[in-house]
Amino acid sequence: MTTFDTIHDDAIASRHGQRAGRRFSLPQFIRRLPMGLALSWLVLAIAFLWAVAPWLFTSYNPLEGVGGEQLRRPDASHLLGTDALGRDVYARIVYGAVHSLTGAFVAVALGLVVGTSIGVIAGSVRRRVDDAIMRLVDVLLSIPPLMLSLSIIILLGFGTVNAAIAVGVTSVARFARLSRSEVVRVRRSDYVEAAFGSGGTFAAVLWRHVLPNSLTSVLAIAALQFGSAVLQISTLGFLGYGAPPPTPEWGLLIAEGRNYISTAWWLTTAPGVIVVLVVLAANRVSQSFGKVAA
Repeated sequence: MTTFDTIHDDAIASRHGQRAGRRFSLPQFIRRLPMGLALSWLVLAIAFLWAVAPWLFTSYNPLEGVGGEQLRRPDASHLLGTDALGRDVYARIVYGAVHSLTGAFVAVALGLVVGTSIGVIAGSVRRRVDDAIMRLVDVLLSIPPLMLSLSIIILLGFGTVNAAIAVGVTSVARFARLSRSEVVRVRRSDYVEAAFGSGGTFAAVLWRHVLPNSLTSVLAIAALQFGSAVLQISTLGFLGYGAPPPTPEWGLLIAEGRNYISTAWWLTTAPGVIVVLVVLAANRVSQSFGKVAA
């Protein structure tokens, strides 16, 4: 073999090695994740699967009790025990995920869309309009979220959807202030000024340059707000302002078991632990998004 052939073969092998090194491997990516972040993603994935296909995780009916099975302790047949009507607690938690998580998604989507729109308008228009909008945002921020959500529910009525709307309204001000600050920061950048100097219209520059570079932090906060929305909706359900019985909503499950806490601790402990795990997992994932945005 000539020297040229040897060099040619080495070059081909080197290119193949580079391509193999660049190839994405999902198991390697998972192994590189920090343990806490990987567990957080796992918790959120399980909760999402509960909401999408709960029948894959339990064969019990969450609304029908079994005679003689009341207040049964956790065992092999009932992993988290039964309630006062003989209903499987694990099945009620699994089927309740769709109510709690859907309400949280609606709340975050409402706050994200409305709040971000208000913030973008405030950061893009003249100073007087900006000041007027932000003073209204400050008023919303001065009201405690729980008090504001309760006031909205009293006006709209009880139910999961109304609770989600109430929680979403309480997050509008937070999204508006953050998106406004990001729009103002990006508008002062050199590339935005260059876009305006090259003849770009206000709408074109806003759509092509300002929005894509100012929404990263907003989306990171949306992940954090998801955990907060799950907690707020569960709180409203616990107070009786969410889904009506016998809907297996997580906050309502905790409220139903508080009268048996001394004799059947699993009725409140099991759904309470699930709520805490989902909230902590959402917060951990939002922190990872925040580091990427930074």
